[in-house]
Amino acid sequence: MTILIIAPDKDPEPWISALKSLDPALDIQVYPDEARKADVTFALCWNHPEGVLRDYPNLRCICSMGAGVDHVLSDPQLPEGVPVIRLVDPQLAQSMFEYVCAAVMGYFRDFDAYRAQQEQALWQPRAPRPIGETTVGMMGLGQLGEYSAIRLSRLGFNVIGWSRTPKSIEGITAYAGAEQLDAFLSQTDLLVCLLPLTEETRDILNLDNLRKLPAGACLVNVARGEHLVDEDLLTALNEGTLRGACLDVFREEPLPRSHPFWRHPGIRLTPHCSSLTDPVSVAPQIVENYRRMKDGRPLLNQVMPSRGY
Repeated sequence: MTILIIAPDKDPEPWISALKSLDPALDIQVYPDEARKADVTFALCWNHPEGVLRDYPNLRCICSMGAGVDHVLSDPQLPEGVPVIRLVDPQLAQSMFEYVCAAVMGYFRDFDAYRAQQEQALWQPRAPRPIGETTVGMMGLGQLGEYSAIRLSRLGFNVIGWSRTPKSIEGITAYAGAEQLDAFLSQTDLLVCLLPLTEETRDILNLDNLRKLPAGACLVNVARGEHLVDEDLLTALNEGTLRGACLDVFREEPLPRSHPFWRHPGIRLTPHCSSLTDPVSVAPQIVENYRRMKDGRPLLNQVMPSRGY
């Protein structure tokens, strides 16, 4: 049985090293140089070429190399009946919280306004709003969203959340479903998007929804670029609906040099670095799921393709 790494944009060596440190006997091959397609039973993937997974007749498990699985499920030629799993790692959640916290705090303490004042050599202190009177709205209450929501609440923010299905999280007012989206948005001063990408959530950050936020709200998108309608964000910023946006994900990555996001004064952007998977940290659960697959035992963190996550 072979583990095949299919990640054209990643260096496979750290992954091979991390996996073999746990089990030196593992047979690991790297696409497209695999020698024995029939031996491949477990595929470790990130942005695999469309349709390529059908080339392995004995494939029994597809594992995402991160928390997201949209890059797997978007393949219209995905082999039917092969389970898809994702990685769930406390280190990923902590790293995401650190990024979200930095972005939220920057807007909360007016660092964007001070940056603009610095460019004009203006010395003009601004009285901060009480932290308990500032509402952070967490769009998406999965593992990453729930972790960040709880940690932000502990810092003193009023935190509310919204998800597809109802959630119960101590200290967090949770909204669910399309019928409660408007109530959630209308209260949110700092909107953080950590939704999974599905057909229902694609383009959810559109002008209609952004206009439901309180005037001067800010957006932090660390989920997927396809959640955001680019032109609508520019309109919302230019008309003053939004004060600012911090973006780590984009519809096309790397973001083209000609894209207006690079030059807009209301946008801060980073190169999809909010939470990077550490192969050493996640290798134990990959090996565990590989062994479970071999033994016919239930897999950890299996996703539901019909749901999208």
